[in-house]
Amino acid sequence: MATTEPKLEQRDGQPYIGIRTKAAIPELPTVIPQLHEEAHAWLGAQGLAPSGPPFIRYYTTDMATKLDIELGWPTERTLASDGRIHAGVLPAGHYAVLLYTGPYENLVSVTAGLLEWAKAHNVAWKMDGEEWGSRLEWYLIDPGEEADSAKWETELAFLTA
Repeated sequence: MATTEPKLEQRDGQPYIGIRTKAAIPELPTVIPQLHEEAHAWLGAQGLAPSGPPFIRYYTTDMATKLDIELGWPTERTLASDGRIHAGVLPAGHYAVLLYTGPYENLVSVTAGLLEWAKAHNVAWKMDGEEWGSRLEWYLIDPGEEADSAKWETELAFLTA
């Protein structure tokens, strides 16, 4: 397991498509791949390909209930929403970012480390009540292409206030 030191970086808005859902923690290993595949297939049916790796956008993170999340893919341009597929733009702004290499079961502790770092550095999050402005996990290494979970790379990127 390896984690880079968190850093702040400016990011442009990123067009994307995704499927929003609510899921409990035990459901995530099933829900995540299903909805990523469904959104990817929708892109393919439009004759399009994603412009980068898949992500999860966390809207709310109450671990005791169901998480409000969106499973998505970045796109080259803004598209129109279509049924279950939501099209939008991830907000531009300053993000606190780190890269984690290792199995997904450690992401809770890695995320806790980023939250602690932010608190120690007086970094405030962009929030609307309990809803995150943009809290992202980007999956840079596809488990379908790399069987060794020690090599999986996940980037955390949280929009700051």
